[in-house]
Amino acid sequence: MMNELLTIILAQPRGFCAGVERAIEIVEKALVIYGPPIYVRHEIVHNKWVVEDLRAKGVVFVNEVSDIPDGAITVFSAHGISQKVEDSARLRELPVIDATCPLVTKVHNEAQRYEREGYEIILIGHKGHPEVEGTMGRVKQKTHLIGTAAEVAGLEVERADKLAYVTQTTLSVDDTRSIIEALKTRFPSIHGPDLRDICYATQNRQNAVRDLAAKADVILVIGSRSSSNSNRLRDLGAEIGVASHLIDDETAIDPSWLEGINTIGVTAGASAPEHLVAKVVARLESLRSARVVPLDGITENTRFKLPPEVTNKPFSREKAAS
Repeated sequence: MMNELLTIILAQPRGFCAGVERAIEIVEKALVIYGPPIYVRHEIVHNKWVVEDLRAKGVVFVNEVSDIPDGAITVFSAHGISQKVEDSARLRELPVIDATCPLVTKVHNEAQRYEREGYEIILIGHKGHPEVEGTMGRVKQKTHLIGTAAEVAGLEVERADKLAYVTQTTLSVDDTRSIIEALKTRFPSIHGPDLRDICYATQNRQNAVRDLAAKADVILVIGSRSSSNSNRLRDLGAEIGVASHLIDDETAIDPSWLEGINTIGVTAGASAPEHLVAKVVARLESLRSARVVPLDGITENTRFKLPPEVTNKPFSREKAAS
């Protein structure tokens, strides 16, 4: 069996989404325009290879705005930030470039609109995720955070007739459907965004894993363990019944995974660069004679506009001076 040709099936779509591409391009352009160091609050995206590559070019990643020197160019990550963090940077007059994914910003705006209209807000998401912390920090009132349908029964709300929900963008329609249904069953008058507002990229990559699972004996998901969407891709493959592994890069491949199989599916989370896919394929080809078959799937053409600070209206040299 080990001598048989291995078929490597590549998921489509896979890897970078438009929000990740935009965030990385913002940092790259800032390095060119303003020069290093550029300070980024938290990881620009959840991928260690992207972070290390940018760090080598002069990017400094910090946990808090207070860690940034006066006057230094500051970038907010793709996950978004709370109002408190934004106010802190403004108070210090830091030259800020906001790399928040536009889809995350849309969720912030929805939450703030519901608050203005007097709704009590429920956020569907994962506790501790930076996007969730940013969204909860965009409204002044208490926000109820739930991550499963089972948690709906235990929700203690003040106004059952005036409720609204928003969702973390790195959850898919499938991830949230049962939770939303449970919310609507318990609170029939609850308001929320259309399911089509949930991140298209997350759903597309999960659909591609379903397609892989129908054809592959094993699935490899390239992505960092800190990446919510990458973990979900691995979990989804396993739930379908296919052995699935989350790997940072080609060095994590265990040759025993290839024993007794004929097909292996390869995908990448929304924050994983394509060059890692190429390295994984090369490693598999070094272990077995193989052929590569791209999977038919959606071609994503979305591109988000870059902020003026890295296009036509850069900061003055005086303001950007550290």
